[in-house]
Amino acid sequence: MTEFFVEPAYKKGLEQLGLNSLEAIFKFQAGRNLAKDNLAQHRSRIEFQIGTPATTVFLKRYDRPPIPAQLRNWQSAKRRISCGLAEFYAAQNLAALGINAPKAVACGEHRGAFFEKRSFVIIEEIADGVSLERQLPVFFNGPATTENLVLRRRFIEQLALFIRNFHDTGFRHRDLYLCHIFRVSDGRFFLIDLARVFKPMLFGERFRVKDLAQLNYSAPARYFSRADRMRFYLAYMRRSNLTPKNKSFIGKIIRKTGRIAHHDAKRADYNTAL
Repeated sequence: MTEFFVEPAYKKGLEQLGLNSLEAIFKFQAGRNLAKDNLAQHRSRIEFQIGTPATTVFLKRYDRPPIPAQLRNWQSAKRRISCGLAEFYAAQNLAALGINAPKAVACGEHRGAFFEKRSFVIIEEIADGVSLERQLPVFFNGPATTENLVLRRRFIEQLALFIRNFHDTGFRHRDLYLCHIFRVSDGRFFLIDLARVFKPMLFGERFRVKDLAQLNYSAPARYFSRADRMRFYLAYMRRSNLTPKNKSFIGKIIRKTGRIAHHDAKRADYNTAL
C-alpha cells in the first residue's frame, strides 16, 4: 500500500524537480546531504530549495526501518503509523494547538502486508531561525550590564513559558535539547525534530521530567547560572516561590540530568575507543 501527499501550495515546486511520487522521492540525490555520524543507516536527510522565490525544505527519508523501531513508533502513536507520517502529523497537531513548529509540506509511505517499507516527510525551513545550541541572543555574550541582565531574564522566562505551554498540550518531545529549539528574529520559539513527539497515556510526568532534564543538560553553564535555572523552573511552574512538591519535582529533574550526563560520557568513551 502506497500513500503520497503534498500540500497544494508546494505541489508545483516539487513537481518542477520531478518529485511527484514515492519512487522519485527515494531516487532524489540533489541538494545538500545532511548525513551525520550518529544518523541511523535507515535514515537520510537532504536540504534543497523549491519554488520561486526559493523556499528551503528538508527531506527526511526512512528506508526499511528496523521492526523494533516501528513497534515503538506504533506504541507511542497508539496506532500503526510510519516514521515519516509520525513527524508530519506531530507538526500539524502542534501547530493546531498553537505551538510553533515547522510546516510539514509533504509525506508518503509504502507499507507491506504489515510493516513499513519506507516513508518520508518534507519540512519547511524556519525562516531566519537559529537553534539555541548554535546561537543565543547577543545579550548573553555582552557585558553583564543592567539592560543585558534584564533581557537575559526575560528570555529565560519566555522560554520557560513556551515549554510549559507545549507540555500543557499533553505532548512530550523526548529530544528536548537546545539544538531542537529555534528562535527567530522577532523572539518567537519553535520546536523542531518532532519524530519522537507523542502524547503519553501513562507516565506523562516521567516524560515531562525527561524533557526538562534534557533541556537542563544542554544549557551551557557559561551562559546559564544556577540562579538562571531556578528562574526558569519558577516561570515554568508559574510560581513566585517553591512548594515542597515543586522541590521534589526539581530533584527529579536534577537526578535525570545526571543520568543523561553519565550516559553521554559513556557513549563518548566508547566512540573514542573505536
